[in-house]
Amino acid sequence: MSTIEFNRILLTNAEFLKPFAITLTHDNEAAKDLYQETLYRALANQDKYHVGTNIKAWLYTIMRNIFINNYRRKAKQHTLFDSTPGEYLLNLNQGAVANEAIAGINLKEVQKAVYGLPEIFRNPFLLYFDGFKYHEIADMLNEPLGTIKSRIHFARKLLKTQVARY
Repeated sequence: MSTIEFNRILLTNAEFLKPFAITLTHDNEAAKDLYQETLYRALANQDKYHVGTNIKAWLYTIMRNIFINNYRRKAKQHTLFDSTPGEYLLNLNQGAVANEAIAGINLKEVQKAVYGLPEIFRNPFLLYFDGFKYHEIADMLNEPLGTIKSRIHFARKLLKTQVARY
């Protein structure tokens, strides 16, 4: 199929994508971006389109995949869009503490809680915290794998109850 024929087919069958883009994004501007990206990808991947394939289904699949990939990318970034005039991106995973003394107290509180655990839970937890895998810890301590997993689980549970969150 020639480029001219493909472009003609693409343009005559692309209008149905606009309402679908709005349905996916629930935002007019984001829908326009998604629509434009879909047409761009369709043109860039013209060689992957086979004559006789349902063009609407092909375009629908491209749009859906772009939307899913963008959604996953945004979810991994954990960012929140601030619509104030400055339009800044705020990172939700900020761990900054305004006062170094508070950070030191928090760290001491966590260390105290970890070293206050019963030895049966503390040793596997510290090894796990140091980066060892469950099976490596089980081999080191000569314990069954399930026992190690449950001890680490209970250590986490005890720590959650002991350490106050600020």
